[in-house]
Amino acid sequence: MRAIVLEKFGGLDSLVYKDIPAPEPKAGQVVIQIEAFGLNHAELHMRRGEWAEAAPVSGIECVGLVKSSPGGEFPVGAKVAALMGGLGRTINGSYAEYTRAPASNVALIESDLPWAELAAIPETYATAWTCLFRNLEIESGQLLVIRGATSSFGQAALKMAVNAGVRVIATTRNRDRFSKLEKLGAERCEIERRDLSKHIAEAKKIDAVLDLVGNSVMLDSLAMLRRGGRSCLAGWLGGLDPIPDFNPLLQMASGVYLTFFGSFVFGTPGFPLSDVPLQQIAADAVARRLDVKPARIFKFDEIREAHRAMEANQAGGKMVVVHH
Repeated sequence: MRAIVLEKFGGLDSLVYKDIPAPEPKAGQVVIQIEAFGLNHAELHMRRGEWAEAAPVSGIECVGLVKSSPGGEFPVGAKVAALMGGLGRTINGSYAEYTRAPASNVALIESDLPWAELAAIPETYATAWTCLFRNLEIESGQLLVIRGATSSFGQAALKMAVNAGVRVIATTRNRDRFSKLEKLGAERCEIERRDLSKHIAEAKKIDAVLDLVGNSVMLDSLAMLRRGGRSCLAGWLGGLDPIPDFNPLLQMASGVYLTFFGSFVFGTPGFPLSDVPLQQIAADAVARRLDVKPARIFKFDEIREAHRAMEANQAGGKMVVVHH
């Protein structure tokens, strides 16, 4: 099968097209014929050697058809999504014609959506759904702040929250992006800043914060919540530096909840992928209640160009690669 192999760590030329053996069926795993896959910043870090683990074939998510499922978990020919479970990290991932994923990390996603739209759902929407409805337990009518809302993950969370009747204030570093976020349903936008809690009119009345900026604003996110409000840390657009000299007694707001979610837990006993309503998300997209269209679509032969666009932050939303 054709695959995009990581020959070395480094620039775009590290991604090389090769013929390698297709994965063999194995108990407890599912072989998938890949039709399309979403692109993720994790794959940039893997390519550059900045991640702890990187498999020869990158790619942490895909959609396609079941080629074999020795344990009978899925019917052959079924449309499925696969994500995480070591894909692209410890086992060969989705930058290929076929992959083999643990059955716990595969979910049915029967839908008439085009493959390019289906491919925009798994990682981004599964993570956004879990953050909103499990970690934050957000409900219709509540007020949510999404920090870093122009990222593909932020946009997905914004659309999903608005679809659930949640009021959203979206932050971005760039005023030019206000109109885009308001079109997606944000009640209003704020310029992202480290001390936003001191400038936002609704401080101490906010029900929840989805914090995609990360450690640099984590304490500030907690400071804007009402008593009993929740913040979910789920991204690091502001970098991975830890909070210096963190002392909860002196720095942390009282009576608020801090939660964290990382998609690498999908497929583990507490976080089965089957818990995420991917089927319903696809149905909402078909009914046009949710717009999952990717910002850019690339062919399989254009992986270097796709990585170049991702590196230059030219995506403007989710980017996907299709085989046909």
